[in-house]
Amino acid sequence: MKVEQIFKLIPAKTLNFLSAETQVDYQVKKLSGLVVFKLVLFSMLSSNKLSLRVMESFLESAQFKKFLGDDLIIESKYNSIRDRISTINHKYFEKLFESIFKKYNQQLGEQTALTRVDSTFVSISSKLMSWGMQNGPHFSGLNFIKFTLSMKGSLPSAVEFYSDQSFINDNIAMPDAIFKNNFIGDSIVVFDRGLQTRKAFDDFTDTDILFVGRIKTNTAYQVVKKRKPTKSSETDSVILVEDLEVFLSSYRNKKTKHSYRLCKYKIKKSGEDFWLLTNVFDATVYEIAALYKQRWHIETYFKFLKQHLNLKHIVSRNENAIRVMIYMTLILSILIIVYKNTNKISGFKIAKLKFEIQLDNLMIKEIVKLCGGNPNKAKHLWNSS
Repeated sequence: MKVEQIFKLIPAKTLNFLSAETQVDYQVKKLSGLVVFKLVLFSMLSSNKLSLRVMESFLESAQFKKFLGDDLIIESKYNSIRDRISTINHKYFEKLFESIFKKYNQQLGEQTALTRVDSTFVSISSKLMSWGMQNGPHFSGLNFIKFTLSMKGSLPSAVEFYSDQSFINDNIAMPDAIFKNNFIGDSIVVFDRGLQTRKAFDDFTDTDILFVGRIKTNTAYQVVKKRKPTKSSETDSVILVEDLEVFLSSYRNKKTKHSYRLCKYKIKKSGEDFWLLTNVFDATVYEIAALYKQRWHIETYFKFLKQHLNLKHIVSRNENAIRVMIYMTLILSILIIVYKNTNKISGFKIAKLKFEIQLDNLMIKEIVKLCGGNPNKAKHLWNSS
């Protein structure tokens, strides 16, 4: 799939509908929601380190002007861009993110794919940002914003932002994020050891959310029955120790409302023990282990966001602006992942580079067509202050 085809899956009518629904352009003449969307997207692709000054400069770029549209030539200073991103309705970008996810989730045929959930942090000096949470036992001079992300299949499907200190605990943040995710559907949710609370497991089961999660190997439980062991194969990376149906119990010996499947394994290579808890009873223990193993993809995705899309570099200390930029980062990541998957490109870095080159070539092609060999026919694109 070419870059041009990918962008065509975001129709103008969707952008216009969301603009009207969120009233993002109420009393705004220059930097409309559409302009901000395209400016941030183009700047993220074209710059290794995004800043407000960089976005101001790209407003003068012929390629960006063509990307924006012939009839939408905009001039604005960086402080106006800063003020607009700080006050623009972030719901516009949230709804745009959700709309784009639904479109491409269907395009890739991942409607029932596995959902992975995990958290990460973005830090800013506490001298620059007075709000946020502390992370770690000692004050580091940094304030942190936590966001808990869900990935359905290969694409990010939902994100929740946290700056209140109580959400430093994944036992609070992850259930909150999972229950707010509108796109889980029939998917199985997979998470790591950050989530251990018995109440969350019962709440998931009460609401028909299937899950596979890693739990601590000293977790207390009461055996309901031992399940018939499943035969392993030479290709399995783990050895089954036990397959049990259990009630989890607390330090007060209070049992969980529901019984769960506790799968105990030993890793062949290291000999390490690890336990998986699930409310999925109709899969083999090795299928359960394979589901959990797929959780690692969200770790490589976080690495992609931070190393190649500069998520760790925040252009504003304003909370609204940070939300806008994170939604825009996730939107751009969806476009690159779709390009990567449909063109069978192995790595994120090369996929991003090829995406940038193809978009740049597309804009040059459109400019050449507009000029008809005469640069004066497109002189409004070359003019810059």
